[in-house]
Amino acid sequence: MTEGKILVVEDELSIRKLIAFNLQRSNFEVLETGEGKEALKLAKEEAVSLVLLDIMLPDIDGFEICTRLREELPTMPIIIVSARGQDMEKIMGLELGADDYIVKPFNPLELVARIRTVLRRSGRASQQRASDKIETGPFTVELKTQRVYKGGQLLKLTAREFQMLKLFMERMNEPVTRDDLLDEIWGLNYFGDPKTVDVHIRRLREKIEDDPSHPIFLKTIWGFGYAFQESGIS
Repeated sequence: MTEGKILVVEDELSIRKLIAFNLQRSNFEVLETGEGKEALKLAKEEAVSLVLLDIMLPDIDGFEICTRLREELPTMPIIIVSARGQDMEKIMGLELGADDYIVKPFNPLELVARIRTVLRRSGRASQQRASDKIETGPFTVELKTQRVYKGGQLLKLTAREFQMLKLFMERMNEPVTRDDLLDEIWGLNYFGDPKTVDVHIRRLREKIEDDPSHPIFLKTIWGFGYAFQESGIS
């Protein structure tokens, strides 16, 4: 039994084959394509566990693919692999919904490790069997289906956003540090940029707060981290 099916989207054949070889050697099934349109088609039609996405593609920009995947498949784990290593490029990729951003050239073993971390934290590697739910204020969090409702309306959260909100609600009113979030959500062996926490907090606020610029639920604890306030009082 494989560890999952990875869709490798990379237009440079030599790099794509190198990635595929290392993934197959690590017990992953691999689908390959060098085109964005084909990538979108495969992601929707195949039982893909994770998308490994290059930015520079011949037909559709990788950032656009990331945006469309996040809209159409909101819980699909996505890792961007790109030679574009500027901080703004990384932030843009994370803002658009990528779960991680890896800069070329990379160590193949690190790539596999980070894929496993994202799969584990997204819940794709092993399905969560919890059947309980958390209710507070206008929010209902269904742990089994990984759905979140606010005032009865379904919120479109990514797998990682769901995990963050679940953690905050389990530690209601308790300050959570950025390091705690990295360890609990991204894993102890996470190699990426810690700025990803702030990016994901911002995206989560945009979905759960009426006014993300003045949050009343997910509060910043200056100099420490964040806390979810049950009362929702600013």
